[in-house]
Amino acid sequence: MATIKNRLLFFTTSPRTPSKMIPEIKLLNDSFEDEIWNVSTQRKFMDKLSKSDFFEGKGSSSNKDFSARDRITRAPKSLGFVDLKPVIKLTEAGNALVYGNRPKEIFLRQLLKFQLPSPYHVEHKSIQDTFYIKPYLEILRLIRELEYISFDEFKIFAVQMTDYRKLDKIKNKILQFRDDKKNNIGRYKQFVGITWENAILEIYEDRIVKGQTKTRETQDASLQKFIKTQKGNMRDYADACFRYLRYTELVAISQKNRSISIFKDKLIEVDYILKNIERNPVFVNDLKRYKEYLFSSSNPVLYTDNKDNLIDILMRIGSFTKRELIDKEIEELKDLRDVIVKQHKENVIHNQVTELKSYALYSEIIDTFNEIVSDEYYDAPLMLEYNTWRAMTMLNGGNIKGNFNFDDLGQPLSTAGGNMPDIECDYEDFSLSVEVTMQSGQRQYEAEGESVARHYGQLKKRSGKETYCLFIAPTINPATLAHFYGLNHLRIALYGGKSQIIPLELDWFMKLVENSYNYKTRPVPNDIRSFLDEVLKECETATDESNWYQCIQQCVDKWLVA
Repeated sequence: MATIKNRLLFFTTSPRTPSKMIPEIKLLNDSFEDEIWNVSTQRKFMDKLSKSDFFEGKGSSSNKDFSARDRITRAPKSLGFVDLKPVIKLTEAGNALVYGNRPKEIFLRQLLKFQLPSPYHVEHKSIQDTFYIKPYLEILRLIRELEYISFDEFKIFAVQMTDYRKLDKIKNKILQFRDDKKNNIGRYKQFVGITWENAILEIYEDRIVKGQTKTRETQDASLQKFIKTQKGNMRDYADACFRYLRYTELVAISQKNRSISIFKDKLIEVDYILKNIERNPVFVNDLKRYKEYLFSSSNPVLYTDNKDNLIDILMRIGSFTKRELIDKEIEELKDLRDVIVKQHKENVIHNQVTELKSYALYSEIIDTFNEIVSDEYYDAPLMLEYNTWRAMTMLNGGNIKGNFNFDDLGQPLSTAGGNMPDIECDYEDFSLSVEVTMQSGQRQYEAEGESVARHYGQLKKRSGKETYCLFIAPTINPATLAHFYGLNHLRIALYGGKSQIIPLELDWFMKLVENSYNYKTRPVPNDIRSFLDEVLKECETATDESNWYQCIQQCVDKWLVA
């Protein structure tokens, strides 16, 4: 049982990407079903998790039990996918998530049941009667009524909606913010900063008056530090809600405008939810009944649980008659709908690839890279993966596969999993893995160094071809540069000999794209390979990693230049 002490509407922040909890829940159930959830099993779980091929993170944590609780007792437990008392069990909803055909559908059901307070989340006496809401349900309602919510509007105002009966008040605050924004053209960031800080001062006025501004994360009790901490919390909750709602594919994210809205063709489904699902929290003081309600995989009822509604959808998106569909069961109709949606998505992506290979989107791709670096996108890491895939596809030749996930409209949904390169390029006689990151500083080396080399080795073994790797980041940390320089000089059995990993600053990669655009003909795979071989040749003869770094830039500047 968690005690709510904050005064903000909060959302589960671990894991950040919903799909990544599925293999972790499966591992927990496969290895520890019917065991007691305690420090011992928590540490054993982290040991197993750190050795799995899908794990992203560091397995040498000195506080393994805390890491396990962070991964399991937040989203998986709170959303009813696992039961941890009296022993570890996969719930009916968890079984549908892990083994069912429609994980996004079951995920949506569970989001709509998440409530505050509940037997899992009890209010601290200092904020008694503050919370009375099903957060994801009411955020959907707020989006529907306002048509969209920007990230800034969410982090400042939507997180204040701790009771669903405040919805109109919060909506009016957002509308007023939009009106005030018109009078602050040219100084929007300053306007947001002042509005945000004033909101925090208002929310926590009584604590600030009493001098209760120390948070558990620090001994610094200054007002400046308190405001900074609350800003971080508000930003994290907004990000978490965006990501979890996005996974349901009911909503779209406008990366450039940093806003969330409901897909036009999903409005009827959202309206059904808002009309039919109970808004009041249920079984707040009855754990047994709450668990029965939360663990069920069949409630709440969705628009697509109705056969007539499914038939209408299929007739709209496919070339079916009612007579062809009327005798099919609901699950058959859902399977048919999923096939059609998948085919549509593949067609959209195929059309994207065709357009990209014509270089028609060259200027847009370059502009997007510049905007990513300027922090003009909501989810910059995802957009960096997606835009780099677009650029590699435009360079032409071979099969360029982005391992990030697409939504039904062919837009990027979530980053690649932890057991594969971000992008895989399959050419006739060689392979190329491409890894991208927004990380900088020492964190870049710690988070990316080992995984990049591992993914490279896996691709080389899987393809059976000569394999290269590009590692692209806005800046290359010296530790990362030294790491790859050293690996390229060592014979390692795991990599089938010496690795061939080339770090590139994003500006350099953009220069390669520019050179290819200005070249007298379209580049072919051998042009790409000649660049890779030249850089690796310089690696062999360079005096050290710094000298190699300079040589890489020289190779970039002269590639495809007459």
